[in-house]
Amino acid sequence: MTGIRFEWGAAGARHVAPHVSCLVVVDVLSFTTAVSVAVDAGTRVFPYRWRDASAEEYAARVGAALAVGRREVGAGTPWSLSPAALRRAPFTPRLVLPSPNGSAIAAEAAGLGVTVVAASLRNARAVAQWLTTQEYGTPDRPLAVVAAGEQWPDGSLRPALEDQLGAGAVISMRRDLGDLGATHPSPEAAAAAAVWDTTADPATMLHRCHSGRELTQGAHGGFAEDVDIAAELNGSKAVPVLTDGAFTAAP
Repeated sequence: MTGIRFEWGAAGARHVAPHVSCLVVVDVLSFTTAVSVAVDAGTRVFPYRWRDASAEEYAARVGAALAVGRREVGAGTPWSLSPAALRRAPFTPRLVLPSPNGSAIAAEAAGLGVTVVAASLRNARAVAQWLTTQEYGTPDRPLAVVAAGEQWPDGSLRPALEDQLGAGAVISMRRDLGDLGATHPSPEAAAAAAVWDTTADPATMLHRCHSGRELTQGAHGGFAEDVDIAAELNGSKAVPVLTDGAFTAAP
């Protein structure tokens, strides 16, 4: 029986959730990286599908600040999906952090009856260690790692290298922390781990991949620092677990 599975996007998360005990969401550029930065600071992060009027109502209901778009950051609205902006922003105890990919998957997964964890390259080892102590990733307590991916203009899934790398890092580290025979990675999970295992320079890959170029070059660029923070491999020891609607650091 498979102990570790790998899937893509919201549809993959919905499909696999009934068959696992824990769902790890990976959105390296930038939702889960932003979550790790915020949780490091002690902020509770509430995922939400998109920033609209309903997000404003939700933030008011849970008593949280609402993150804005990267280019909307200002003195009165210092929190955004940008990890760099979050690192510079004043502390807020509660933050609604919308995004159409990782945040949307996490928000939906909250109602699927599984433990939900936010992972990135910043906390891959910490997440793998926590999964091991909780015995997630075995046939008795199976685990799914979901790469969020991005979206093409028509709304369809665009597989994203950075998320495959982040997912592969978690799978590889979880595999190496336990008995390989006990974890039983699926072929897809083993392949994602192999991509990570054979990547010599993940930071360069993040800057050169499609999403990295979008954040650093052209009309939508100017956010190279976000990519730099996303590449801080194992820079965080916090494991954000979705508890009562918000990501908080596991004990």
